[in-house]
Amino acid sequence: MTSLKVITFDLDDTLWDNSGVMARTETGHYGWLLDNLAVWLEERRWPPWRLDVDQGLEDYLQRRKRLALEVPERRGDFTWLRLRALEAQLEAQGLPRSAATLWAAAAMNEFHRLRVQVTPHPEAAELLADLGQRYRLAAITNGNIHLKRQPLAGYFEVAIAAGELLAPKPDPTAFLAALERFEVAPQNAMHVGDSWEEDIVPALRLGMHAVWISEERHDALPKGVHRIGHVRELRGVLAALNSPY
Repeated sequence: MTSLKVITFDLDDTLWDNSGVMARTETGHYGWLLDNLAVWLEERRWPPWRLDVDQGLEDYLQRRKRLALEVPERRGDFTWLRLRALEAQLEAQGLPRSAATLWAAAAMNEFHRLRVQVTPHPEAAELLADLGQRYRLAAITNGNIHLKRQPLAGYFEVAIAAGELLAPKPDPTAFLAALERFEVAPQNAMHVGDSWEEDIVPALRLGMHAVWISEERHDALPKGVHRIGHVRELRGVLAALNSPY
């Protein structure tokens, strides 16, 4: 048996399928910006925006990449990178700094509105509700989804965006922060995630139990790691750990 008290979860591709979400969010919030900005510029009889959507998105991406190199401590804080890149792009296109700041913030609000439009796995809510009766639950993510607005937010006592700590996974800082919040030792906690490098490796190094969600087959996994194909199978892992035999 195990004296498990806390379960921490990754979010993207663990509790929902994230494929397509980022692409829709990327093009959606940028298209929103260009459409609304065009009207605003025309009302003021200012010069029109000079980049089309494809050119603008590429420039936006390159600005984020340069920022991540120039300010390496922020490389995992994707919201900060996006906001600063948009501000710089808007200024480069001729907007005053005050207007660039306001429009970049508005575009990022639209980004977050779209980013939380994920569809959790059908079993996720019931699973978390059941687990919450026995364990304390936390979310630890490298993504820049708005943690209080995502659809499963109510099930987590603690939610940590690792990038905002300037320590994206596999850095152990976010895991240690969760353990500290719960005042629990690593051996009494389990992390569930889909990335071997970002989820499983740091959890193991801290001495936590780990559940790897992966379709990959491995004959031998390190002690303390359990592989499942889908989060719905987590109950079986917990039943085995809690068995007296």
